[in-house]
Amino acid sequence: MSLRETTRTYPQRQARAVRLGPRSLTALALVSAVGVAGFTWPFLAPPTSQLSAHAQDAPWLFAGLLVLLVAVVAAAISESGLGPKAVAMLGVLAATGAALRPIGAGTAGIEPMFFLMVLSGRVLGPGFGFTLGSVTMFASALLTGGVGPWLPFQMLAMGWFAMGAGLLPGPDRLRGRAELAMLAGYGFLAAFAYGTVMNMAGWPFMSALASNVAFDPHAPVAANLARFVAYCVATSLGWDLGRAVVTVVLTLTLGPAVLRALRRATRRAAFETPVTFEASRQ
Repeated sequence: MSLRETTRTYPQRQARAVRLGPRSLTALALVSAVGVAGFTWPFLAPPTSQLSAHAQDAPWLFAGLLVLLVAVVAAAISESGLGPKAVAMLGVLAATGAALRPIGAGTAGIEPMFFLMVLSGRVLGPGFGFTLGSVTMFASALLTGGVGPWLPFQMLAMGWFAMGAGLLPGPDRLRGRAELAMLAGYGFLAAFAYGTVMNMAGWPFMSALASNVAFDPHAPVAANLARFVAYCVATSLGWDLGRAVVTVVLTLTLGPAVLRALRRATRRAAFETPVTFEASRQ
C-alpha cells in the first residue's frame, strides 16, 4: 500500500503592524472610559447638577483627551517596536485619509475616507486601526482648519471606528464576497454610530429655549433621550445615511483592489519579521 503525500494550503496569518500590549491596552481603556463619559454625561448626571459648567470645561477635556490619545499611540509604539516601515505605512494611509475627507465636505455626507479606515483596520489590525483613525482625523483637522474642542471626540470616535474593523471575525481565513459583505455591513452601521456619537458631543450645548429637541438640564433622562433621538432624526439622519451609503458603495466597488494592495504591502513590509544583521565576510 503506497502512501501519497498531500499538501494543504492554509491561509497565511495576517501580520499586525501595531500589537496592543498591557500598557497600550490600559491606556486605550482609560481614554475610552473618559471618552464615553465625555459623550454620555447628559444621561449620567442628575438634573440638579450644574451641567452648564461643562461648556467652560470643554477646553480642558480637549487637552486631557489629546494627552491620553498620545499616550495610547506612544504605548503601542513602545511595546510593538513599530519600525520605520510601519511608520511609513501609517503616514501614507493617514495622509490619504486626510486628503479624502475634504472631498465631500458639506455635500450630503459624501465622506470617502470612512471606507479606507474600514479596510485598513481590517487588514492591519485593531491596534493599527485605532492609531490610524485618530492620527488621520488629527491630520485632516490641521488640513481643513477644524481644530477645536470637538477634535478629540472626532479622533476618539474615528479610532473606535477603525479599531472595530480590525476586531471583525475571520481576519486570516474569510475572503471574497463574504468578507466584502461583512465589511460593507460594518461600514454602514458604524457610519451611523459615528454620526450618533458625534451628535452627543454637540447636542448638550444647544439652548433649551431654541428648540424642543435641545438638551434640557432639568428634564429626566427619558425625556432627554427622546429629545436626542428627535435631534438626530431632524439634523443628521440624511447626512449619516449619505456617509453610510458612500461607505458601502466604495467598499463593494473598490474594496477588492484596496484589500489586495494593503495585504500585498503588509506581506512585503514583513512587520513581524525581526531585523538581523550578519557580519560581512572578507
